[in-house]
Amino acid sequence: MGSLERSKKKAQLWKKAVVHFSLCFVMGFFTGFAPTGKASVFTNHVGSSESSPQPVEVPHQAANINRSLIAEAPATIPTMPSTDSKRTKFSEDQEEEEEEEEEVAKLTPRRLVIIVTPTSSKDQFQGVLLRRLANTIRLVPPPLLWIVIEAQTDTEEVSKMLRKTGIMYRHLVSKKNFTDQEAEMDHQRNLALKHIENHRLSGIVHFAGISNVYDLNFFHHLRAIEVFGTWPIALLTPNKKKVIIEGPVCDSSQVIGWHLRKLSNESDMRPPIHISSFGFNSSILWDPERWGRPSALQKYSQNSMRFVKQVVLEDETKFEGIPPEDCSEIMLWHSSVFQWDSTS
Repeated sequence: MGSLERSKKKAQLWKKAVVHFSLCFVMGFFTGFAPTGKASVFTNHVGSSESSPQPVEVPHQAANINRSLIAEAPATIPTMPSTDSKRTKFSEDQEEEEEEEEEVAKLTPRRLVIIVTPTSSKDQFQGVLLRRLANTIRLVPPPLLWIVIEAQTDTEEVSKMLRKTGIMYRHLVSKKNFTDQEAEMDHQRNLALKHIENHRLSGIVHFAGISNVYDLNFFHHLRAIEVFGTWPIALLTPNKKKVIIEGPVCDSSQVIGWHLRKLSNESDMRPPIHISSFGFNSSILWDPERWGRPSALQKYSQNSMRFVKQVVLEDETKFEGIPPEDCSEIMLWHSSVFQWDSTS
């Protein structure tokens, strides 16, 4: 019995030894895969200690400074701005001034442009030319009023076309019959001027033929007219295949002479300038006292067109040249299939 118990005890000791060995083996195996955190921290600590700044000895006088002052923020020393900062500041100020000028320009109301266009029943291209002129006028910034005058007809072609343009317009109808085309044009212009006078429309009047072709900058300069303005016009003659320039000769914006098609050495009288080469302030029609011309208007009370032509012919010093630099830029072209006339 004694030997049997000893053999059992030896077997239990071996089992414990095997279990203990197995546990140590497993712990050692997994410990080999564990990160060496302490070693890395230690090495970092060592490295950082080597690169850390050395302590600075503080003088004894500095150590006696009142500790209440240490918590206060250090005083900043003002520095002179560099040339780059000065330039940046200058450019910013310039941009601000430009923006202010743009805002003022936007707030300043534009002057009304009043375009007067007579038509002729004898013009076989009337519908096409009116549509082309309408496509130009609709690109002009408002306010703009287009006054179209035509002879009385049975068709409503012009009325339908005007309604589709999106332009502010007045459509006037002349009931008189004419055999002379120029007399018909003058009568229609006179109807438009009477309409402007009766309704006291304030703006700059320009007589635009249906065959006129424009540079859009023309209307910008047109709004700048105070009393009377004039500009050069290119007259296209399809039959003769050439271009004739008619209009003012300027020194800056001051008119000092004229380029005219019909000049006579026998007379000192200057022929009338083209009807489309000048514009004027409409208040001269319904407020002549402002311009010192009440008696002259009474003389031509039944014919405003004659009054305007008379004023234009009297004194060229009243004119402002357009464009104001030297009024040499061509911004208006006029052509016609009809025979040229000095006022057509």
